[in-house]
Amino acid sequence: QLQLVESGGGLVQSGESLRLSCAASAPTLDTYAIGWFRQAPGKEREGIICISSDGYSSSTATSVKDRFTISRDNAGNTVFLQMGSLKPEDTAVYYCAARPTKQTLCGLQSSYYAADLWGKGTLVTVSS
Repeated sequence: QLQLVESGGGLVQSGESLRLSCAASAPTLDTYAIGWFRQAPGKEREGIICISSDGYSSSTATSVKDRFTISRDNAGNTVFLQMGSLKPEDTAVYYCAARPTKQTLCGLQSSYYAADLWGKGTLVTVSS
């Protein structure tokens, strides 16, 4: 069973950048679509960006458009989330999730991903 572990969260100031990692436990990352989600206190979980298993397709939420990018390092079994121009409203716990698929697509809805293929999250706090 594939396991995912997020890392890289921390406290940053508004306008700064941060890079999160989603590390997989097995060398089969190229068979999974990967999505990044976040949840702030009192808010619904929000899908923010994803990448297809082959890296060809991606989707980005309007809330992070032009600020966040996603990339794959299949050799290192890791997906990265590069966050720039951070704002206080980006403060949340960030999660990655996986879906085994051969389709050239990904989704920003939680239900798209396997229920048992989510990491435990990493906290990002952006001060004003």
